Amino acid sequence: MRVLVGVKRVVDYAVKVRVKPDKTGVMTEGVQHSINPFDEIALEEAVRLKEKKSVKEVVVFSMGPAKSAEVLRTALAKGADKAIHVEVSDKEAATLEPLHVARALQKIVETDKFDAVFLGKQAIDDDAGQTGALLAGLLNWPQALYASKVEAEAGAFKVTREIDGGLDTVRVKLPAVMTADLRLNEPRYATLPNIMKAKKKPMEKKSVKDLGIDITPQTKILEVTEPPVRQAGGFVDDVPALISKLKEKGFIKA
Repeated sequence: MRVLVGVKRVVDYAVKVRVKPDKTGVMTEGVQHSINPFDEIALEEAVRLKEKKSVKEVVVFSMGPAKSAEVLRTALAKGADKAIHVEVSDKEAATLEPLHVARALQKIVETDKFDAVFLGKQAIDDDAGQTGALLAGLLNWPQALYASKVEAEAGAFKVTREIDGGLDTVRVKLPAVMTADLRLNEPRYATLPNIMKAKKKPMEKKSVKDLGIDITPQTKILEVTEPPVRQAGGFVDDVPALISKLKEKGFIKA
């Protein structure tokens, strides 16, 4: 079984994000970037399945600017066998949408014949959570989204998902698309020996032209603003005073 894992380069989750003065986006220059945490979990699951001999090869994919090669090398150091980088300019990367990435993944899957695609359930920069479902639709493959447990079976995956009412278990026949939730696993760290080995692992570069896809934006960001500062709370002496305050603030009608 060959598995393709999508990894996205995002602003590191520990960084306090700042909005640009012109409100067109967030500051990314000189800011620490890393693999999207949910993609890292998806990669870890694929590598664990390879260690169990359920998967033969793990290939990582990223669509982004030249610096996305950094996260691909990190993914190779964490156990992936090969990397595919669809490189776009910094300007194009800023306007990439889930549909663009899904179309790129579709072309890669159809060309290289993968048996499964593992993705994070969402990226922490746009929180769209759409790429996995879009890809499944484009490929006409079954999907198992928000996986908290994955078990390989003969020609299928049994996937447990956390839902509002408890747990939902689905069985999807291969080929299939799976997206990883937070509690699926604990990703490993890249060790120094593996970081050195990753430098020798193959990384294939492709362009949007090679794939024959259109990445013209379908949406436009009008404005990015920080959340309003939370107002300080207050104390009331009794219930009548509380009701009076609620009426004053317009939370209940007089």
